[in-house]
Amino acid sequence: MENILEIKNLKICYQAKNGEVEAVKNVSFSVKNGEFLSIVGPSGCGKSTILSSISGLTPITEGEIYLKGKKLSFPCFDIAYMLQKDSLLPWRSIRKNVILGLEIQKMLSEENLEYADSLLKAYGLWEFRDKYPSQLSGGMRQRAALIRTLSVKPEILLLDEAFSALDYQTRLSVSDDVYKILKKEKKTAIIVTHDIPESISMSDRVLVLTKRPAEIKKIINTEFDIQNRSPLLTRDHKKFGEYFNQIWKELDINA
Repeated sequence: MENILEIKNLKICYQAKNGEVEAVKNVSFSVKNGEFLSIVGPSGCGKSTILSSISGLTPITEGEIYLKGKKLSFPCFDIAYMLQKDSLLPWRSIRKNVILGLEIQKMLSEENLEYADSLLKAYGLWEFRDKYPSQLSGGMRQRAALIRTLSVKPEILLLDEAFSALDYQTRLSVSDDVYKILKKEKKTAIIVTHDIPESISMSDRVLVLTKRPAEIKKIINTEFDIQNRSPLLTRDHKKFGEYFNQIWKELDINA
């Protein structure tokens, strides 16, 4: 697989009350087309800062980002960002929430609307299309938020602690759903999470960061000999515990 995204010598600084803070230092990595990459690290180390720089929300101090071999410029509709909260508008129906991105980007063509409807049908929300967010469970709302993101046909999806607001059982179920949906839609994903099991179960590789300023400490390949791999299946695999111990050791939280 070819690299779809390349991060080169990324440095990010920001101004605080007590002066300049270096959040990210000399970070370089690439993501292959169709790959799932997780980013883990100590709390406050700069995980989300890296993600927001890829989306264009946080300015880069030094370094370069390339998408499909070209220097990334903004706005970039090939990259979509999905946050902790589903951010569904309570006064809009589920279908109207799903097509919101198409409205904003002035992409309300018949073809794009049909694609959005096909996603609602394929992933179990069509019968709830005229309901409002308050009438759906947390898991269904998150699925609606994902469909809204996919409706604009991004090539890369950034997920920043996207399941952390859900209870544990729902979180397991939704992460499994999201993984299967993104694989079926052939999307590339970068996932920031503080949950080590989640990073292992959902990713092809786990990028471990140091304390702030964030640098890459280790990149760990998570390989499971499972046909039709899914997050729930990987959690039962004999290698799962080995990867957990390896990542925990690299994080070295108490150091």
